[in-house]
Amino acid sequence: PEDVLHLVFRTTDTAFDPDMGSCIRVFAPGQFGNQHHTRLYSIMDLERRGSSVEFAICVRRCSYIDDFNGEKYQGVASNYLCDLRPDDAIEFSGPISYPFVIPDDKTADILLLALGTGIAPFRNLIRQIYEKIGGWKGRVRLFYGAKSPLEMLYMNDENNDLANYFDQPTFKAFQAVSPKPHLDAPVALDQALEQNATEVWEMLNRENTRVFVAGTENLLDTIESAMVELAGTPEHWAAIHAELVSSGRWSEVLY
Repeated sequence: PEDVLHLVFRTTDTAFDPDMGSCIRVFAPGQFGNQHHTRLYSIMDLERRGSSVEFAICVRRCSYIDDFNGEKYQGVASNYLCDLRPDDAIEFSGPISYPFVIPDDKTADILLLALGTGIAPFRNLIRQIYEKIGGWKGRVRLFYGAKSPLEMLYMNDENNDLANYFDQPTFKAFQAVSPKPHLDAPVALDQALEQNATEVWEMLNRENTRVFVAGTENLLDTIESAMVELAGTPEHWAAIHAELVSSGRWSEVLY
């Protein structure tokens, strides 16, 4: 039931000069009298070919339930993009920077929490840490949840590029898939965090740890549940979370 696409675009706009991990703002056709419906997508692959630039984004076809009438509607931007055909054109602006900034301190720990297509910006971030920067001494831990195996677009046999970094001594990834995706059973990401409670809690209490969160809004509920278990009480976790946020060590992008 999942529809996840890796879309590649080409532009000859010489003013468009993105970096890996930056975003574009897609202008999908608007609704209810609005000219456009906008949505940010992170650039996952990037290649400059003479006077043109090729870039890729990851899109999952989404739907939502209206809080007022209980009806199910298709997500505007995601369905617009998923319905594109070869040689179709889109309107977009950018590049726009993501809030996930790799710290200068190579001993810093980085905790990555992703759900669904939230994996996209972390794919770039991990690549930069180990290919562009190199010599990373801090721990990089990726906890990645998905509703179905298809959402693990960059964990499957064909595109298993994250496995390229499994031999890095500082990198580990932990996957969690819904046990019953057709029944909308929740992704067991909280269980993955709790199974690694000792290390996760140690990282959260280090002064140079960064926490990056990306995915759907319900990811925060899953994280909250797991972190309260780790902290022992909601008050203790609230204090740790407040310190991470106030010190600029907690960044999130949710949709």
